[in-house]
Amino acid sequence: MSKKWALQDAKAQFSEVVRRATSQGPQVVTYRGVDRAVVISAEEFRRLKPERPSFIDVLLGGPKLDDQTVDAINRRSRDPGRKIKL
Repeated sequence: MSKKWALQDAKAQFSEVVRRATSQGPQVVTYRGVDRAVVISAEEFRRLKPERPSFIDVLLGGPKLDDQTVDAINRRSRDPGRKIKL
C-alpha cells in the first residue's frame, strides 16, 4: 500500500515517510499534484537493483582456451606488417 505525500509534507515529516516506506511499502512524493519521486526501503532498493558483475569478473568469465589454442596464439607472427607512409 503506498501513500502519497505532498512535497512540503514529506519534507516536514521525512522520518515518518522513511518509517512508512520500511513498514508499509513505497511512499509517493508529489509536487504540484504530479508524482515526482518514490521513497522505498533500502531492502526493497537492493531487491530491485540488478546485480552487475565487476569488470574483473567479466574479463575472467570469458571463454576458456585449451593449451593447444594458447600455444597457437603464442606461435603467431610478431611481424607488425608493412610500413605505411602517412
